[in-house]
Amino acid sequence: MRLSRRNLCKVSLAAGAALSFPSTMRAQTAPTDVRTVRLTMADLTVFDPIFTTTDPTQTHGLNIYDTLFALDSELKPQPQMVGNWGVSDDKKTYTFELRDGLGWHDGTPVTAADCVASIRRWGQAGGQLLMERSKDISKKDDKTFTIVLKEPLGVLIDMLGRIPAPCAFIMREKDAERPFSEQVTTNIGSGPFKFNESLLKPGSSYTYDRNEKYVPRSEPSNGLAGGKVVKVDRVVWQNIADQQTSLAALQAAEVDFVELPPADLYSMIESDPNLELQVLNKSGTDMCLRMNCLQKPFDNVKARQAILHLIDQEAFLRVTAPDPRFGRPVTSIFGNSTPYSNDENTGWFKKGGDPEKAKQLLKESGYAGEKVVILDPTDWAEAHAACQLLADTLRKIDINVELASSDWGGLVARRGNMGSVENGGWSIFITNDPDYVQGEPPSAVFLNASGDKAWFGWPKNDEYEALRGKWADVGTLDERKTLAREMQRVWWDFVGDVRLGQIVTPVARRKTLTGLIEVPATLIPFWNLQKGTV
Repeated sequence: MRLSRRNLCKVSLAAGAALSFPSTMRAQTAPTDVRTVRLTMADLTVFDPIFTTTDPTQTHGLNIYDTLFALDSELKPQPQMVGNWGVSDDKKTYTFELRDGLGWHDGTPVTAADCVASIRRWGQAGGQLLMERSKDISKKDDKTFTIVLKEPLGVLIDMLGRIPAPCAFIMREKDAERPFSEQVTTNIGSGPFKFNESLLKPGSSYTYDRNEKYVPRSEPSNGLAGGKVVKVDRVVWQNIADQQTSLAALQAAEVDFVELPPADLYSMIESDPNLELQVLNKSGTDMCLRMNCLQKPFDNVKARQAILHLIDQEAFLRVTAPDPRFGRPVTSIFGNSTPYSNDENTGWFKKGGDPEKAKQLLKESGYAGEKVVILDPTDWAEAHAACQLLADTLRKIDINVELASSDWGGLVARRGNMGSVENGGWSIFITNDPDYVQGEPPSAVFLNASGDKAWFGWPKNDEYEALRGKWADVGTLDERKTLAREMQRVWWDFVGDVRLGQIVTPVARRKTLTGLIEVPATLIPFWNLQKGTV
């Protein structure tokens, strides 16, 4: 990456930040020994991983809770809390027996009743398909429970081990009995780390101690599966909102890891002999433009098709992933990294976009100058840059654009408004989701077109939904690939959304920190981390 004058200025700022880093922060972050790891990541504001799908909360859950199954490095579900399991000949009754050694952080044993309550609570948030197909979920004894189905569900084990949020974390029965719409207020799990409530500093730092009573599986660590072996005594998760300050702390060895290093400073990081960029999530995330399909002008399919033809993904990638190593176009609704990625009905994709075609489609839609409000998150640099580019792009085909700027929290609060822009609604917002998730149509929020039951934007198409409904019943990979092509053919006709590209984001770490687990999602497992000395 060429070091521009702008980047040189940023390097100078970073160097200055390292020198002027407040002494109070230095005292808080100074490493004690190699048994303590300090990670700088996005702030953790909600602790219940079933209540919300945000990445920080899922990372928190991943480390203090455990799951019945977990994905290995080949994305195949493997038993985690489960010791033995089986399914009846008619594929309707699954029996699970917990492995030995499972205990809660409060000293009580994990039981089948905990699992039943947890599955039922998770089923309201992320396992709706399982709940629809379930006839009964109940315990047989303290270590054994069953799931009895009304009809076979071939993806059941995959669902229990899924990465897409919310993951099927197992909680204590008394916590899991709380409705999923109400937050669990304790942080007691059975996972390899215990949350240290006494050291909690909301908005600043979150401390996790090794669970000395945790019994890992005997298999070697493999993706999120296998033995979760903890090699440090403590992990401190710090929120340093300013990226320059965060990077200065990394350079000064006051933190060991930065989740989101500034893209403009990748070259500087790579030139530092003590630092390294590492891609943990090789499948990355897909940037997505969501249109409000309930309100003008995007309640008209021609208007949505106009945006599809207008967008130049490479232009958007230049502002969201300026280093070409970390961005590429994505034309399949199933992403680039899943087995179902395909090129069906992608003739709309054109380098540079097709403004003339977009103008024609917009005219055919009957667009009459209605205001188009773009929700612009100013605290997410990539999305903010993309919104600025989008506004300029839409104005070139005479769309009446208004940017509604706020932080991400403000955007989240507003995107739930289904009303018109005059009544506080919106027209477009930009978001992202893991590329890997797009291979799971029953749960992928981008791939739902059930109208007001769909995710924000509320696209609706009955033909597509009928195809999506077949997914759980298709038995083989080849059959699912065929179904995926049919689904994509319909999707790009009615334009449920518009993709802006796939982005792979590296983390920055000190070379003394090793053992980070590569996961196809924005999750950071704390086990297996190891810290050496220079």
